[in-house]
Amino acid sequence: MLDAKLLRKSPDMVHERLAIKGYKFDIEKFSRIDSERRLSLQEVERLQEERNTVSKSIGSKKKKNEDAEELLARMGNLNKSLSLEKSKYSSIDAAYQELLLEIPNLPAQEVPKGSSENENIELSRWGKPREFEFEAKDHVDLTNSGYLDFETASKITGSRFVVMHGAIARLHRALAQFMLDVHIAENGFSEVYVPYLVNRESLVATGQLPKFEKDQFRLTDPEDWYLTPTAEVPVTNIYRDRILEESDLPIRHVSHTPCFRSEAGSYGKDTRGMIRQHQFEKIELVMLTQPEKSWEALDELVNSASSILKKLDLPFRSVMLCGGDLGFSSAKTIDLEVWLPGQGVFREISSCSNFLDFQSRRLHTRYKAKNEKKTSLPHTLNGSGLAVGRALVAVIENYQDSSNNIVIPDCLRSYMDGQNYIDLDVRGT
Repeated sequence: MLDAKLLRKSPDMVHERLAIKGYKFDIEKFSRIDSERRLSLQEVERLQEERNTVSKSIGSKKKKNEDAEELLARMGNLNKSLSLEKSKYSSIDAAYQELLLEIPNLPAQEVPKGSSENENIELSRWGKPREFEFEAKDHVDLTNSGYLDFETASKITGSRFVVMHGAIARLHRALAQFMLDVHIAENGFSEVYVPYLVNRESLVATGQLPKFEKDQFRLTDPEDWYLTPTAEVPVTNIYRDRILEESDLPIRHVSHTPCFRSEAGSYGKDTRGMIRQHQFEKIELVMLTQPEKSWEALDELVNSASSILKKLDLPFRSVMLCGGDLGFSSAKTIDLEVWLPGQGVFREISSCSNFLDFQSRRLHTRYKAKNEKKTSLPHTLNGSGLAVGRALVAVIENYQDSSNNIVIPDCLRSYMDGQNYIDLDVRGT
């Protein structure tokens, strides 16, 4: 969440910056609740101080065997008033905290204005899209012999799920293992295995709740457990309610998890094949770092995610998200979009974001510099390194040949027992 001191001191600036995200910061509402909260807290503290004074006077009179009846009556009235004021403060503070949780992070100064992904800014491109001597197919048509079985998945569960068979299932697994190995051995990340179920507090801490309640899969028993929408949630929450030493930073974690999203607002959008599934796998990169090093860390995340695409020899571009496409918690996001020849478009395969201290304030995560008494808020970042299903789609479409095979990229062949290609005319088992 944003620092309440900033909201109090520079409300007009906050209003202006949040407008870039399409959010209207209600200055009058915040000022009213903030003022009511502070006045109520002052009254609670005044009553407590008065009660302490009266309590001492009662004790003094009793030691002297003097009549304390009047003071005792006054104490009774003070206790009633204090109880009422505490209840009032609790109610105001709940509304105040709820309001703070609903306010998005401020976009960085360089984030461009814009209302949709169409106004994102392309930063760079890598690789040249392959020119096919035949009409390139998309991954759905290429695997229609049954390697990717959407019909059976729909029978088992519902729409927007998939059953993978044979060599394609193995290729999917190989991609995940390959990504983990590169990030650990070459990019300096430490692997963590985390729960796939998270509680409400964890989702609030990273900014998925309360705003994106409808996008989550919630269990009915126990009621405050959810299927994780991304490993960002459990991995970042490892450090919730903790005070770190500065020597612990930077923290670099990589984690492989399934991800579950209902995507309530995306009905009918990109639902063909594996592009937008309710269940998918992702390799997630999470970092915690000193504030002065977080922009450098964002570059590191982008470079780490890019390294996977380069090793797979998949053409891609990087784009800076405009305000209207920027996530709730993010101050700045760089997306990597891979080229999909079967669809003739670039598709997002990684989002790398810097949240500054927005998440760490919600997480109650601090760090302490050597010889410093005060603690500071670390900056948190995360990025996909990469979305495994979309990487599979990209490999299938970019490595198709005229004989209806998928040529396996060189870097993946050791994960496939030296197999050079997948024959799509015959489904393996």
